[in-house]
This record gives sequence, structure tokens and C-alpha cells, in this order.
Amino acid sequence: MAPKPRPKLKYLDSQVLQNLDSLDLVAREVVEGVRVGMHRSPLRGFSTEFAHHRPYVPGDSVRHLDWRVYGRTERYYVKLYEAETNFDAHLLLDASASMRFGSGGLSKLEYAKFMAASLAYMIVDQRDSVGLAVFDSQLRRYLPPRSAMGVLSIIDEALAQAVPEPRTDIAGLLHEFAGRIPRRGFVILFSDLFDHVDEFIKGLDHLRFRGHNVAVFHVMDPYELRFPFGGGTWRFEGLELEGEITTQPKRIRAAYLEELRKFLQQIRKACERSHVDYVLVDTSRPIDVVLSAYLISRIHQAAGTRNR
Repeated sequence: MAPKPRPKLKYLDSQVLQNLDSLDLVAREVVEGVRVGMHRSPLRGFSTEFAHHRPYVPGDSVRHLDWRVYGRTERYYVKLYEAETNFDAHLLLDASASMRFGSGGLSKLEYAKFMAASLAYMIVDQRDSVGLAVFDSQLRRYLPPRSAMGVLSIIDEALAQAVPEPRTDIAGLLHEFAGRIPRRGFVILFSDLFDHVDEFIKGLDHLRFRGHNVAVFHVMDPYELRFPFGGGTWRFEGLELEGEITTQPKRIRAAYLEELRKFLQQIRKACERSHVDYVLVDTSRPIDVVLSAYLISRIHQAAGTRNR
């Protein structure tokens, strides 16, 4: 079979897409309605044909609770039915100033752009709809979800035009989208999450309360993750907050890594508690490896849900 033609766009890397396609996930692994590992049973619509159950989450209609199951287990479960429509995916790209940092060939922002473009292609290729929001301290660009292949060139252009701005407000953007999105969908965030963590968590909870599936790609540079700076005195400049600090890295490395560990743990636990997919992304890793690992994990989760 001849390979599918690829649109020639800046942020669609043909090698990345080829490696993702080689997984052959669609025909072999994905359970009914869960194509390419991108969406699992909670995204199904409520129609007439019963499919299975899933745990109740805030925001679900109580009229779909299965009281017989509750009587046996004392736990709330929602009846799921075959979907009447495909789902909408909303890609949220953090273009704040801290995302311009990069110790290697790509900044965090450029890396996130390639990730977003790859996922956009896969979503449209499976006949679902995808849109894009670019934000910093405010929403800079919004493209409503569309399922036609032509949306990829529009997204690619918007990604190319996205430039870092001084500050970020992730929580505000999440709250805005919780109210903006007209029907339940999939919200995928690309950010380094350098914002007020408590407010960010409230934004996640708002999206989940409205019934959306949420995935967070926490984009970090390897220098941020490992702080490998050598001896001598270094000057560190703030990317979003004004000011700088001059210090000897070896004196602060242990304290920095401990604060980083606490930060990552807080984010990860909050995502687990809210049933949000969390992926810590090291930008030194190949994009297709990161995405492949995530998609496979989605398939395993879906299979586990089906077999319960």
C-alpha cells in the first residue's frame, strides 16, 4: 500500500509522523471508539445503544447513573452509550516568555509547536476535529475545531506566528475554555506550567467539572530538569519576572532540585486526583518517542477500563 501523502508544513515533521504511523495502532490495539489512543470511553456521546460503565465524575448528568451498580458496590457509575458524533480536540499552547528557553536546538516553545502539529495531524487523520489556542497572559489566537485536512495549514500558520510574550496566565485560560467549549471534548495543554500552581489546579478542575477529558504535556528543558551548570559564578536572568541572580550553581543545586521535585510532585498528584493525563516532557527526547509512549499508555488505560 502506498504511503499516505503528507501536507508539507513547517511543523509537521514527516519522520515523526512516519514513526507514529509505524505503531499501527488503529487496526490492532484500540478498543471501539478509541482511535490511535487519543480518546477513551468518557468521550462517547449518550445515544441509544449501551456500551459499558465508567466511574462518575463531577459534571456528569445524574440521569445516567446506574443505581443497580450503586446498590451492589456503593459506588457511582455512569452508563455509557455508543457515540453519535466524533470528538473535538482543543490544543492550548503556552507562548509565554519562559517557553522561549532552550539549551539545545529547540526552545520549549518550538518543541511544543512540533508536538501540537503532530497531534493535530493524527486527530484530523482519524476524522475528528481539532482547534488551536495560543495564549500567554491572554488569549492571542483561537481557531475553532475543524475536521477537514485544510485546518492543518491554518494551525501551522498560527504556530509559526506565535512568539513569546512576557507573562502567562494558564489558570485564566483554562477557566475561559471551560466556559467557551460548547460540548464535551478533549483539551490538550502544552506548557512549562510556570504559573501559580493552586490557580492552575482550579482551572483543571473546572474543565473536568464540565466533563472534558484533559491532557497536560509539561514541557521542560533538560537544563531545567537536571541543573547541570558547572563551577564558577553564573548569572541567571528571569524570563517572565524582571531581575537576575548571580551565584555559584553548586551552592544552590541541591536546593533547586528539591524545589523542582516538590513542584513536579504537586502537579502530578493534582492531575492524578482530577483524572487528568500528565506527561512530563524532556525536550532532549525525540518528539515521536514522547508521543508514542503517551498514545500506548492511553491504549493500555482504555483496555483496562474495558476489561474491568
